[in-house]
Amino acid sequence: MLRMLAADQTAEKTVVAAAMAAPPKQIDDVVLRAEGITKVYGGTVALDSVDFNVYRGKVNVLIGENGAGKSTLMKILAGVEQATRGRLLLEGREISFKSTREAAKHGIGMIFQELNLFPNLNIAENIFTARELTTPAGLIDQPAQERVAREVLARLAHPIDPRTLVSDLPIGLQQIVEIAKALAHNAQILIMDEPTSALSKAEVAVLFEVIRDLKAQGVSIIYISHKLEELMQIGDSITVLRDGKLVAQAPASEVTVPWIINKMVGGETKALFRTQPHDASEARELLRVEGLSLPKASGKGLALDGVSFALRAGEILGIYGLMGAGRTELLQCLIGIRPEARGSIRLGGQELMDRRIAQRIRQGIVLVPEDRQREGLVQTLSVGSNMTLASLPSFTRGAVLLERRERASVQHMIADLAIKVFSPSQPITALSGGNQQKVVIGKALLTAPKVLLLDEPTRGIDVGAKAEVFQLMSNFATQGLGVLFVSSDLKEVLAMGDRILVMSSGIITGEFTRAEASEEALVAASAVGHELVEGRAEPHGD
Repeated sequence: MLRMLAADQTAEKTVVAAAMAAPPKQIDDVVLRAEGITKVYGGTVALDSVDFNVYRGKVNVLIGENGAGKSTLMKILAGVEQATRGRLLLEGREISFKSTREAAKHGIGMIFQELNLFPNLNIAENIFTARELTTPAGLIDQPAQERVAREVLARLAHPIDPRTLVSDLPIGLQQIVEIAKALAHNAQILIMDEPTSALSKAEVAVLFEVIRDLKAQGVSIIYISHKLEELMQIGDSITVLRDGKLVAQAPASEVTVPWIINKMVGGETKALFRTQPHDASEARELLRVEGLSLPKASGKGLALDGVSFALRAGEILGIYGLMGAGRTELLQCLIGIRPEARGSIRLGGQELMDRRIAQRIRQGIVLVPEDRQREGLVQTLSVGSNMTLASLPSFTRGAVLLERRERASVQHMIADLAIKVFSPSQPITALSGGNQQKVVIGKALLTAPKVLLLDEPTRGIDVGAKAEVFQLMSNFATQGLGVLFVSSDLKEVLAMGDRILVMSSGIITGEFTRAEASEEALVAASAVGHELVEGRAEPHGD
């Protein structure tokens, strides 16, 4: 394998100079064109005669609801899959790719929506996986890889040690590594599929600066995102897909957010957020947390420091905060993922002493995790098998699986959640992101929970699927569940929360009723913890 890689060494050794100092190109033309692209899976038409232009040195936005065909089209452009019909023209010449390596040789790189990293390898090793730099003796040149990785990361304003294991990075920094991996290999057409889904506002600003720099060098960006305001900020041209078909193309300067939504869903939309409050002031207390603390993985300081709050039946309690605030760690402690946590957790007045996840689920707490691909689903299983993973004891008698009961429960949940799937036996990977998220929610509901924990439940799903998730959350509260959800989106948390807690640096820095909450108040509270930490030698009394 090293001999094969050695053949590409000349190009790879100049990767930094090419990636960082490519000469500007001023030609405003179509560098890549997809003509009449059709993709059929079995009897399903995922793309139907789609045309798509990629303009040189521009941000070419591709948008549509989950299942519209965006990712399928991008996979064809990147060599992951081949079209059933149609053709690709690169610089006016017809081409076809049988692999991502072939596409990369033609200057096309892709940053996938779901992270494609090896957690047991360090940053530099991930950046050069399958494209390793080697010495004249044919050995992997680790110092050279680390030097290149360090320069690319510095360009992204993230001077992380390239020897850091990816498993030690939060999801936002893992996304930065994915971006660095693509930039390090001199992509001239760079496909970004939801690149900001796990990034903070500061990291998004850095990414946008990088994109502007790449545009100035003549690099073409294909940009997919469900954050409509973000698209209007960074996009140059807008292409909308719906149900596998092209429905609209226009310069970004000529479109508005309502126009985009109209084209995506095929008509005028009502408010995306369900704003009706749930009055739980007189309801029974479901969950009480007192003095919950969690040491940081480094052993220095606390990820959570004395967190206390209560949740009532029929209440939606939103938790807002920036990356690193401790929101995800809080949910992990509640479900039992972090048994080293200390403090009191009471469910229905009963102290929860058993810290095992299975026991927490049996007692009535269940978590829909932020990373549905790695923590919520098993990619090799079907829709139905994924949905019943957390509730298998309900469908067994001894060692025998009660298939009829399991099948009926799955069908009922699919109908209740309006999951778009041909059959429960369909592979989970065949579903759109929004429908995969519904499967994870369905898996949680089959455990008959009392408290539903939702960590960034709308991450990476389109506006239509978001509205459906919000409606489900509202329904759950109406049915008497306690809903605790984390979101870094101010609009979401303001619209959905009956009450809102703000976290920063592992502490609760604000609590607001729906009437009291405002964007300004939440943002101000989210900065309080950081100000306190800056004035301490050791954060939160290590």
